[in-house]
Amino acid sequence: MILYDMIIVGAGTAGLTAAIYGTRAGKRVLILEQTTYGGQIINTPDIENYPGIAHVSGFEFAKGLYDQAISLGAVYKAEKVTGIADNGKVKIVKTADREYETSAVILATGAKNRPLGLDREQEMVGSGVSYCATCDGAFFRKMDVAVVGGGNTALEDAAFLSNYCNKVYVIHRRDQFRGDEKDVASLRDKENVKFVLDSVVTGILGFGMLEGILVKNVKSGATEELKVSGLFIAIGQQPDNQPFADLVELDDQGYIVADESCETGTPGIFAAGDCRTKSVRQLTTAAADGAVAALAAAKYME
Repeated sequence: MILYDMIIVGAGTAGLTAAIYGTRAGKRVLILEQTTYGGQIINTPDIENYPGIAHVSGFEFAKGLYDQAISLGAVYKAEKVTGIADNGKVKIVKTADREYETSAVILATGAKNRPLGLDREQEMVGSGVSYCATCDGAFFRKMDVAVVGGGNTALEDAAFLSNYCNKVYVIHRRDQFRGDEKDVASLRDKENVKFVLDSVVTGILGFGMLEGILVKNVKSGATEELKVSGLFIAIGQQPDNQPFADLVELDDQGYIVADESCETGTPGIFAAGDCRTKSVRQLTTAAADGAVAALAAAKYME
């Protein structure tokens, strides 16, 4: 059994920030990540909405966090966490390879954007396909783009993009939106926004860069081609918290129930970043969560 003061599950922005604050608090910190460090942000070619940094690639941003955490003494291991046993003041974190003993655990597993499932969709991320309008929208100034989705996020993305783009298509598989009616009404008043309802995206056009999409009307069966330079997918996210369902409370969408304190209902277990219940999921809020969770975990150990 290998002993650490604090174990962080996930090496995205929240997890790496937690590692920085945890090590600075004098704790022995272990980061466990099943894939590679960085999280979703490594797919973003240019970040321009992080305070104090005008432009940086997602990869550079993530590497900076990782290098800082490691230089301060955090330990990083590429292992998938399969479960956590709560033995009161001692937690046992289990991976496929071994078990680790710790006093506090920070769950920073993030959330994956729900894809449409189109051919070449993942291949075109960063080349016209995006899951974050606030991250990438400014790159499509004076261009035609499409937003897919019917909830508040899709409506908010469309409103945001309408300030930059020449034309914004809002594509939804039904004729009614799940989002707030006031947001729908606001979009209807915009001359550069067009609703494409009862429709789904069935194909991506272009190689190297996005040149257009194929859209099928689910009622008539007719397919049309829309010439767009950007496709923004906003059909929800998928947290990966099921391995911890017996440890912490999850809401009906699978997010860990924790407020701005990042404390869960289980003493010694904290949640940070996109994996927890929250209304805004951005780099800044993930970093803030990481700092809050690490300091709360350090205080818990006093």
